[in-house]
Amino acid sequence: MLDIRALSAAEARAAIADLSDVLADCVAGGASVGFMQPYGPDDAKPYWRDVADAVGAGVSLLLVAELEGRIVGTVQVGSAQMPNQPHRGDLKKLLVHRSVRGRGLARLLMEAAEREAAKQGKTLLVLDTATGSDAEAIYPRLGWQRVGVIPDYALWPQGGYCDTTLFYKRLA
Repeated sequence: MLDIRALSAAEARAAIADLSDVLADCVAGGASVGFMQPYGPDDAKPYWRDVADAVGAGVSLLLVAELEGRIVGTVQVGSAQMPNQPHRGDLKKLLVHRSVRGRGLARLLMEAAEREAAKQGKTLLVLDTATGSDAEAIYPRLGWQRVGVIPDYALWPQGGYCDTTLFYKRLA
C-alpha cells in the first residue's frame, strides 16, 4: 500500500530515522543533494531535525511516500522568505530510495508537492538539479521548464565539480 502525504513537524521528528535512511541511501548512490560521501543515516539526523523545525515554523512543506508503512521517498517545498516573493516556492530534495525506484514515486511526490504548494497560494515553483543526473530527466516529463545550466555549481558526493540545471513551473 502506497501513501503520499504531508508530515506535520511532530510527524517529521518521529520519522527522522526513516528519512535519514532515504537521504543516506541517495547520497551513497551518488545523488548531488548537498552532502558528501561517506554519509550515513546518523549524519543525516541533524539535517532532518532542521527540516522538522522548518515545517513547524511554517516555512517548509515535507511530503513523504510511504510503502507498507516505511518512508521510501520524500520532497520538500520551501516558502520564499523575501516579502516580494510570497507566490514562489523552492522545490527541494526529491529523494527516492534506490530499492523502490522505477515505480513512479518521484512523479507522485512531485504531483503532491505541486498540489500542496498551490493550496498555500504558490503560483511558481523553482528547483535546481545536477546536470546529467537521472533526476534531471524527470522534470521536463512533468511539465517543468528548463532555464539553463550553471557550471561547477556544486560537488558530486564522491568529489568533482557538478553543473546544475535550473527549472521552473507555473502552477496557476
